[in-house]
Amino acid sequence: MRTLTPDEVAAHLKTIEAQGYTVIEDAIEPELVDEIAEALERLERDLGTAPADNSFEGRRTWRVYNLLVHGDVFARIPTHPNVLPLVEAVLDGGCLLSSLSSIAIGPDEGAQPIHADDQLIPVPKPHPPVVCNTMWALTDFTEANGATRLVPGTHVQDNPDFGGDYTSVPAEMARGSVLVWHGSLWHGGGANATGERRVGMACNYCAGYIRQQENQQLGIPREIAVGFDDRLARLCGYGIYQGLIGHIDKHDPLDLLRGGTSAGMVWDAI
Repeated sequence: MRTLTPDEVAAHLKTIEAQGYTVIEDAIEPELVDEIAEALERLERDLGTAPADNSFEGRRTWRVYNLLVHGDVFARIPTHPNVLPLVEAVLDGGCLLSSLSSIAIGPDEGAQPIHADDQLIPVPKPHPPVVCNTMWALTDFTEANGATRLVPGTHVQDNPDFGGDYTSVPAEMARGSVLVWHGSLWHGGGANATGERRVGMACNYCAGYIRQQENQQLGIPREIAVGFDDRLARLCGYGIYQGLIGHIDKHDPLDLLRGGTSAGMVWDAI
């Protein structure tokens, strides 16, 4: 599998800075896409997943949350080498995994209200990115089947009125591509006018000083988290930001998970 070069990461970053989003084409190897799609089908059956009954999550949309507890294949998503470097460029290397879920938009689903993913964070806009989200295409994304709708350039504007009518464009992309966007960008899931489901993975990140959308430390049993590699464990919150934020009695949480000893806190370096 070919991975993005530093120059390609820089080019995608410039696109995000200019319009609020970018699409990494052919980012994910077809074998991994197949494996994830098959795992999701089994998981939906095993969990008896059903659509929610609200306009945001959708009334004909199947979602599965907290996917890291449901199999090793999902642990390969947050640290993917064609995606995480760009997210780290948008936020920084101390970013956290905010949530990992699947979104399968079924036939006859209506459009999701336009919103910004950082809309509930009480920080005046515009502001530096504190959220960076990604959508993995497990099927082709087309305007007809509910491709994510985007309002380019709105990542530097205030929040939209929830449910407001805004001109948007579809993020059409082929299976295996990944949409990456600034958390302030106005967007929403599209309406599905086809007879097939539009299936995607929402792998969302936040800055290391922002609370995660899903509580990873309580939601993922310790016996599962201990099997994660160090990068994924830190993405889930088993780490400290800038040598301080997230410590436990002056210890790095990863030390408590692994039984190791870290180099110390920021105070020890002063």
